[in-house]
Amino acid sequence: MKSSNELRSTLRSIDHKGYPAYKSLAGNYQFGNYSLFIDHVQGDPFASPSSLHVEVMHGAAGFPAEYIKKNCFRIALQDFLTRRLASQFEDFNFKAKGSGKSGLLSITRCGQEVLERSACEITDTKIIVRFHVGFPAFGRTINAGELEKILFDFLPRSVENSLFYQKLDKKKVEAAVFLAEDQETLRGCLQENGLAAFVANGAVLPRKSGVSDLPMQGSVPFQSPLSMERAFILPHRGEIKGMAVPNGITLIVGGGYHGKSTLLEALQTGVYNHIAGDGREFVLTEETAVKLRAEDGRSIRDVDISLFIRDLPNRTDTACFSTPDASGSTSQAAGVIESLEAGTKLFLIDEDTSATNFMLRDDFMQEVISREKEPITPFLERAKDLYCQAGVSTILVAGSSGAFFHIADSIIQMDCYRPVDITDRVKELCTAHPAPRTQAPGFAVPQYNRILRTADRGQNKTGRREGYRHGNDGRHERRKIKTHGRDSFSIDKETVDLRYVEQLADSEQTNALAYLLRYGLEQVVDGRRTVRQIVQILWDTLERKGWDAFSGSYVPCGLTKPRRQEIFACLNRYRNW
Repeated sequence: MKSSNELRSTLRSIDHKGYPAYKSLAGNYQFGNYSLFIDHVQGDPFASPSSLHVEVMHGAAGFPAEYIKKNCFRIALQDFLTRRLASQFEDFNFKAKGSGKSGLLSITRCGQEVLERSACEITDTKIIVRFHVGFPAFGRTINAGELEKILFDFLPRSVENSLFYQKLDKKKVEAAVFLAEDQETLRGCLQENGLAAFVANGAVLPRKSGVSDLPMQGSVPFQSPLSMERAFILPHRGEIKGMAVPNGITLIVGGGYHGKSTLLEALQTGVYNHIAGDGREFVLTEETAVKLRAEDGRSIRDVDISLFIRDLPNRTDTACFSTPDASGSTSQAAGVIESLEAGTKLFLIDEDTSATNFMLRDDFMQEVISREKEPITPFLERAKDLYCQAGVSTILVAGSSGAFFHIADSIIQMDCYRPVDITDRVKELCTAHPAPRTQAPGFAVPQYNRILRTADRGQNKTGRREGYRHGNDGRHERRKIKTHGRDSFSIDKETVDLRYVEQLADSEQTNALAYLLRYGLEQVVDGRRTVRQIVQILWDTLERKGWDAFSGSYVPCGLTKPRRQEIFACLNRYRNW
């Protein structure tokens, strides 16, 4: 490893040269109590900024050992340090002058969720922080003096004020990690007590706006109905009370604009922990929960949807159903089965974003269109079996039909943003209203043995088929990936549409899915492995080897760990099988 003085000398020697001379700076340098790594140098000042990272050994950083060893502490500390360094960078961003991206100094902008990001990684021995720098230039001529400001003034001050325990407010660090332990404890309480979700009293559920995830000021704080209120003891907060949603089938009903969807949206993000001040710190949901909806036009590959759809007029085999252009009902049926395959234990459904004919059929419609002419078995007739035989609960927002009242275990009415338990009253009313006729054929959990194959697999010299493409010179070519915000990414020329995978928290998770899919195509998919086996290999590789296994010569800033459920969703929406 070279010294910081050597970096300074090299930098000064290339001043006023053409921009490509910056490439000579790539390497590792010792800066006193931390090491600087210049991983990738941008091609010109208008290109994507350069990738750098710093490493601080734990002995120098000085954080308590328990903050490193305990997983929930470690993840919370990574998040805290990322936010801290981002705040420091804001003071220096573009303070160095030049053209294009000259002077940019940036790291991941974290949202309200606490997630595992490549921006900050704490290993057993050190803290690694990855970020971007725009190497300064006038036109395309190197401006070494401005980069010297960044590397020898702005960056050292930011690192010193962010990554060393003695420089931080210890109470704030402690609060972040203790909140994470309280959240982990409460999640354990959900499992131990047969609960699908918990919403703490005083929680703030509404968001500031449709484009802001910050809490809405002046909104009605959540208050549990007494009949559903439970209290738990957390290690740091002490007693916490709130609404405990039991496993089973739960309906959320109420008039328009009374908070039904707001509650469901809070529950769908409850699979993640949230930072202090978010308002949803203790809105926690079964970690495998999947928000289910109709997705007209999505692709489906070899999914057994016969639990919901069979005997199609064109004799399509619904036990192994494929289509490049699904309808609302077939897409939602596939979503159920794919989610079961992914291991979900809770469905979150909003009637407004569901296919009506998939959800239910009233008695009048059954009289007009006989059962023999209708290939769809609606979700209404399967929800109880899904819970009783497959152990999968449902939380459903319903507003247009009372049919679900007959199968619900719990019914919550949202009244001016306040929940009211109306289960007993509605069950009494049900005696005066006949239950909808159900004639669902026998329930059976599908077999999950789908095998994925790609159409462009090459063959190496040993005869083993593999997922790399081959160039004209015979060398392996990695597939090119590009992320288009949170909603999609492209791999070569194939776009993977994730618009309706609603529990993706930000674009960095989408970016990570692109890396995972590329690795899967190149290294894992072999025409023999099932979807479950492929996802398990991807997950195990990420857990054991980290992002290094997926990213090539260096790990970029800008990758965030998705859940297993989103990895399944990504594979299921790739069209080139």
